[in-house]
Parts: sequence; C-alpha cells; structure tokens
Amino acid sequence: MTNKSVYVTSPDGLGGKSAIALCLIEALSRQMDSVGVFRPMVRDDNDGVAKALLAHSGIDQTYDETIGVFTDAAMDDPEAALSEIISKYGALQDRFDTVVVVGSDYIGAASPTELAFNARVAANLNAPVLLVVTGRDRTPQEVAASVEHAAKQFEDMHNHVIGVIANRSNPDEIDEVRAELKTLNLGFTAALPENRLLRAPSVRAQFEALGAEFLMGDESALERESLSTVVAGMTLPNVLTRLEPECSVVAASDRSDLLPGLLAAHSSQLFPRLSAVFLTGGYPMPDSIQQLLESSKVQVPIGLVDRGTFWSASKLHDLKGSVMSSPRKHAEALRLFHENVDEEALLNALDVRPTALRTPRMFEYQIMQKARSNKKTIVLPESEDPRILEATSILLRRGVANLILLGEEEKTRANATALGFDITGAKIQSMHDPELAEEFATKYAELRAKKGVTIEQAREKMIDPSYFGTMMVYLGMADGMVSGATHTTANTIRPALEFIKTKPGVKVVSGAFLMCMPDQVLIFADCAVNPNPNPDQLARIAISSAATAKAFDIEPRVAMLSYSTGTSGFGADVEAVATATEIVKQTDPDFAVAGPIQFDAAMDPSVGKSKMPGSQVAGQATVFIFPDLNTGNNTYKA
Repeated sequence: MTNKSVYVTSPDGLGGKSAIALCLIEALSRQMDSVGVFRPMVRDDNDGVAKALLAHSGIDQTYDETIGVFTDAAMDDPEAALSEIISKYGALQDRFDTVVVVGSDYIGAASPTELAFNARVAANLNAPVLLVVTGRDRTPQEVAASVEHAAKQFEDMHNHVIGVIANRSNPDEIDEVRAELKTLNLGFTAALPENRLLRAPSVRAQFEALGAEFLMGDESALERESLSTVVAGMTLPNVLTRLEPECSVVAASDRSDLLPGLLAAHSSQLFPRLSAVFLTGGYPMPDSIQQLLESSKVQVPIGLVDRGTFWSASKLHDLKGSVMSSPRKHAEALRLFHENVDEEALLNALDVRPTALRTPRMFEYQIMQKARSNKKTIVLPESEDPRILEATSILLRRGVANLILLGEEEKTRANATALGFDITGAKIQSMHDPELAEEFATKYAELRAKKGVTIEQAREKMIDPSYFGTMMVYLGMADGMVSGATHTTANTIRPALEFIKTKPGVKVVSGAFLMCMPDQVLIFADCAVNPNPNPDQLARIAISSAATAKAFDIEPRVAMLSYSTGTSGFGADVEAVATATEIVKQTDPDFAVAGPIQFDAAMDPSVGKSKMPGSQVAGQATVFIFPDLNTGNNTYKA
C-alpha cells in the first residue's frame, strides 16, 4: 500500500464526515489487516466522534491514542499542537496498516481558521484528502463552489485531494450534484441524499433539552429517535391528520384530553407511531386522565415541561442528534453509503491493495452484497422469538432480503414495536389462513400418500411452523427458510427431507457451520446431524462441505480429522477416517484433502509443517470434517 492514511475532512460543520469516516473504516477493514483512527483536534476530552469510531469492532486502540490535541491548545500555540499531532499520529502509523484521520468539527471560536489548520495537518501527515461537503440547503452549483474553495486551500498546502463526497444532498437534485462534482476533475466523486434519521435526536436528548419531567411510558423508548415535531394546537381529529412517523407531539398541558386519542393512534395500524409526547405549561395531569393512562400500559414516553409551547417546539426543532448515536443510525449510514458510493473506485483512489486474508467483516460484507444483488424471499417461522424480530429489522434496513414472518399480524407487529424493532417491510403470514392451510394440507397429503398420510393427518402437520414454512418453499412462495432459534435441528430439517428431498447426487444430509475466526472464515462439519458416520458417509460429508465452501467463495482445503496424523496412531476410528479420505480422493476432487490429521496439525502452520510436511492442507485447512457428531458439536460450541 502506498498511502498509510486518508484524511477525511469538511470545509464546514454538520457535513456528516463522521458517518462517511465510519463507512470508510468498514470498507478498509475488509481489505486491510488492521485499521486505526485518529482525531487530530477535538473540543474536549469527551469527543463523541472518537468514541463512536472506537466502538467499531475492528478498531483496537485506546481513546487517548485516538486524540491529538484540544482545540484551545491548537489555537493558543499552533506549532506546538502540530508537533504533538505528528508525534501521536506516528505512533499509530507504526501499528496499523492504514489510519483514517477525521478532521475537526468547526464548532466554536476556532471555526474561521480550522480549514487552514486541517490543511496543514493533512500536509504534515502526508495523508491524501477526502473532502466531505454538505449539500443541505444548497443548490448543486453552490455545492460545487464550496468544494472548489476547500480543494484550493488544501492544494495550496500541497495536499493531494483524491476525491469528494457531497453528503446530505437534496434528493430531488442529487443527479445534478453528481454532474457538477464530475466537472471539477478532483478524482473520485459521490453524492448521498439527506436522511432525516441520521440527524434525528433521541427522545432522551429531547427530554434533557426541555428539562422535561418524565411522567410515564416505556423508559427504554427514550433511546429511540424522534424524526420530527408536531404541535397539537387543535382538536384531536385535526391533530391525527397531521401526525408524522416517529414524531414528538407538543401539546399544552391543560389539553391532556388529547392523550387518550394520541395513544390510541399510536397503537393503531392506521396512524404513524409516536416517539414522545410533551405537555407544556407545567399544569399537572388530572387524576382521571392519569388513572386511565396508567391502566393501559402506556409505551410512549410522556414528559411535562414548565416552559410554553412555542419555546418547547422551537427547542425541539433546533435540536440535532449525533450521526452515530445508535445502532439503527449506524445501519442506515452504511445502507446509504453502499447504495450511493462506488466502494471499489473509492478504495482504488486511496491506492489500497487488498490482503490475502478474508476477515469475518469482509465475509459478511460480501454475503450482504451478493444478497442485495439477487434479493430472495425468506420465510422465518419463529416470529415469537425477539432475536428473530431484531434480525428482521436489521435485514430490512440493510435491504438484503424479502422477509415473511409466520404469525398473526397484529400480535407480531405489536411485539416488534414493544421491543423497538421496525419490521414494517416484512410480510406477516398467518398459519390460520383457511385457504392456504387447506392448500398446503392437500399438497402434503398428495406428496406423502405412499406413506399412508391422510388429509386429516396432513392438516395436523400444517399446524407446525416448520412444515408450513417448508411448504411455502416447496410451492415457490419463498426461496428459503431459516429456522433453529427455538426449533430443534431435527424439527427444522425433517419437513424438507420428507417432501423437498436432497439435491440430486446427495445421499447424506449434514450440517456445515461457518466459523468466523479473527482473520478467516472456516467450515466445520458435521456438527448437527449424523451421530456416527461410516467411512462412506464421512466422505460424502466432506464432498458436500467442500461444495458449501465454494458457494461462499472459500477455497476448500479439506482436513479429515482424527486423533492421529498420518500413521502416528492406529485403531478402528483412525482406519475409518483413512478409508473416508481415500474415498474422497478416488472421486478425483478439484480440492485438496488430507487425512487422517489432528486438529492442531490442520489449523496451525508450524504444527502442520512439522507433522505433515509438504501438505497443501496441513496448517492451512479451511474445511474441517469431524469423525463424529460428539466431537463436531462440542468443538463448534467451544
């Protein structure tokens, strides 16, 4: 790699450079062994950007290592500050393959001189510059003018501006913004649309800004975002027509008669969900209203504000949230980045060469990209499990699959809302749909007629979510089913074995697990299905697992595991693995296979070289075939 760093900076505040930096770190983490982050100048010792970036799972450094100098010190003695910045950056540069440097925030008295100071810092760190400019409240021409001004300042300091990203652009003019940026000949260019969620404050932040007293509601909902403010200065019918998704409602505290209607709207599927309700003016809630609400388990946080409605609404309107203050925002920022930024072109502009390693982060990214490019429909039969609801919300935000949850519409969506998960984009399929249930039962009875299955027995089977979901796959209503959070392995795969059957040529069903190690992804098999496979079954498991590896772009190097490596041991179990290995080799596989081999010899390069010199598998295996279920199941859980 030529450049050891990249300097992400903006010519003004609120451009969203921290979100771009976070997405860039994600991209670099999939290409490089190690990525560091550095903030040359911050306001104080509680920098939210640094803390958010350090929360990224691939960043291995302390907060103190991340911070250069405080803004006041830099303004008092720029030269001393610059020396301190260079010294701290040098320590990081020696530790990491690449360092993402995130410029200052343009808040406070230093703002007029910060651009020039950032240009000096970038030049002294010899870091190529990625400019991030805000497109908010600017025409495409004004965005381009801002870029030209900033780029000139950096180039005058002998910096190399490798590209520019216009963030928070007007969605209706984003194509014009992109076209204007291309005319500047600054290398890589991209534009991202404005997104209300990323600048939304949390409900907790709203309570703090208003000095509101918490009256009732779900306290965990304080961590959710509020996307807008609605002033309820009219009668309920008119207020209802003006509600917006995830809004905070401001109403006079002597209009608490609005509360039952507002909360009913929140619980209804016909009106937008509310984030909070603030009662202004300081009047206490009437006992009758309070008793009514307390009896109905209010989920929406309700706060009492001493100040008036205009002051409160103005305060909320001006309140902005941190771009990286929640996992939801993190996911949204990544989605916007993936949809609007040519990552390959950006990394090429940074002159970053990928390593031969394949980290779990890179692996996850590649799978997500594949899923987005060929979106499938997946049925999830365990909608009662909170983990499934959370996974559904994550997958929908990332836009990687069309999801069907088996369950009752009202109950499933209510459960998700209560847990704070947005599953709006998912389809909820009731298993009690009489037409569908009868269609499925009829088909199942037809498919299992030779086994003597009656229509009554088939109807009973279709009460089971695993059978219902598998039938959806069989009939083409879904492309696949994911289960096993609460259902057993046997319960999950039995329906498929009964009427979908195995792939032609596959006689042994087995369970392969993708094991995410710090620097690679491995396959362990069989860890779920066959208790004591014979040599022929072991060989078939190995061949199927090698195919699974290829499906996930993992080069299969198959280790047939035993307590013996080569001829170091003997016994029936060793002979079984040796026979299985020979069976695999006789199929003339297009992958390397070795066995019998011990786990350490298959995993550790030095041990592998010592115990099985010259092997293509020893010390570098990617597919591990265990001799029995007892060993495999315990190992993957260890």
